[in-house]
Amino acid sequence: MILYYNDACIFGKVEYKYMTNNMTTGKPAKLILQFMIPTCLGNIFQQFYNLADSVVAGRFIGVDALAAIGSTTSLIFLVIGWLNGLTSGFSIMVAQHFGAGKYERMRRNVAMSIYLCLAFVLVMTIALEILNYPILRLMNAPDGIIDDTAGYMAVIYAGLFATAAYNGLAAVMRALGDSRSPLYFLIISAVINVFLDVAFIIWFGMGVEGCAYATVIAQAVSALLCFLYIVRKFDILKLSREDFRISFGIMGRLLSIGIPMGLQFSITAIGTIIVQGAVNVFGSVYIAGFSAAGKIQNIVSTVFVAFGATAATYVGQNRGAGRMDRVHQGVKSIQVMILVWSAVMILVIHLFGDMLIHIFIDASETEVMSAARTYFRAVAWCYPFLGSIFLYRNALQGLGYGLMPMMGGVFELIARAAIVAAVAGSFGYVGVCLADPAAWLAALVPIVPYYFYKISRISRKETHGGRITADVI
Repeated sequence: MILYYNDACIFGKVEYKYMTNNMTTGKPAKLILQFMIPTCLGNIFQQFYNLADSVVAGRFIGVDALAAIGSTTSLIFLVIGWLNGLTSGFSIMVAQHFGAGKYERMRRNVAMSIYLCLAFVLVMTIALEILNYPILRLMNAPDGIIDDTAGYMAVIYAGLFATAAYNGLAAVMRALGDSRSPLYFLIISAVINVFLDVAFIIWFGMGVEGCAYATVIAQAVSALLCFLYIVRKFDILKLSREDFRISFGIMGRLLSIGIPMGLQFSITAIGTIIVQGAVNVFGSVYIAGFSAAGKIQNIVSTVFVAFGATAATYVGQNRGAGRMDRVHQGVKSIQVMILVWSAVMILVIHLFGDMLIHIFIDASETEVMSAARTYFRAVAWCYPFLGSIFLYRNALQGLGYGLMPMMGGVFELIARAAIVAAVAGSFGYVGVCLADPAAWLAALVPIVPYYFYKISRISRKETHGGRITADVI
């Protein structure tokens, strides 16, 4: 629920009116669901970009086009995941300062985040455009689809400014408790994406690259809508020239959280790239099946991602307010919700998996269908562990700790690489599919014990009057 405030927060002679959602009061479970649902729907619609590309390409161009786009999934996860992790990390400090009522420092953090995002996107765009083909060759992209794949990714790379702008602006709004507005903007841009997919492919014959142009344009629209909404509705985020004065100290604190969060996503993505490279060896049929199953699983895991984002905001605000009792309550509530969602999705995949796969491919593609089923049988049973990763990783980040969540990603990478190296040759495609469950189990090894250690330590300090505020985290 978005709460409307008319508090007089005076800095000089300026009175700020703002629309936020304060998660430091009220029933934790209710607040979590109210925040999580719009966040989840927003993530689904963001996934919808690549999903729509895959559906339109698979239906109107063919299996090779689906394989070309599908083979980029892990690479897009690497690039977009890094940006998403980076911007989410920056927003942690925004949430903590908001929870502590330190609005001037909050705005300074937002301004420095803008500088850092611009710098990272510029470097990434140039580097990735240059390394486009070499990266795809390292991933064993088949010769028959590598040109289409490279063309698709070149457009995606060129549009990273739009992607970063949306993720950064949406992360700030969520840090202040507004998870609904980014959803509305994504719905609009998702509709635009579908329309442009159809227009560019069917009417203008632009092929796979047309899907990429549709995605970039749609993302730019969502970023613009976020910006205009913040300017009009969030007076508390009205930045002055003084806010943009360079502060290397603030940048350092932002990078200390943002880089580990970005690396966490990137390290995980590198592991998925290793798996994708192993799948690519088996040819277009297996690539298409793996891609179709992966698109469905992305929807499943999107709910887990939303729970994680909710945990980060909820824990960050309550940490800043010194309400560790509410942190305990919130994490327990999210854990129960994750277990319920996991059970439901295991049942859905078991009963309706084939129907879902048919969204992407015709029923006559029996070999592709079989490859998709094999993946689901290998991974679905591990959904509770996947959900728990997002909960405890993001809760730690909300507390201000970025290193150990990143180590969870390192454990994921090691597990994926080990499984691919050890069993892929002996068990073929089935062995490759087992890499995901192994990675999810491995990621929990460092982060769960560390979370309970840190939460216990912080609680003891605050009990004895040694409260640690957002100023020193």
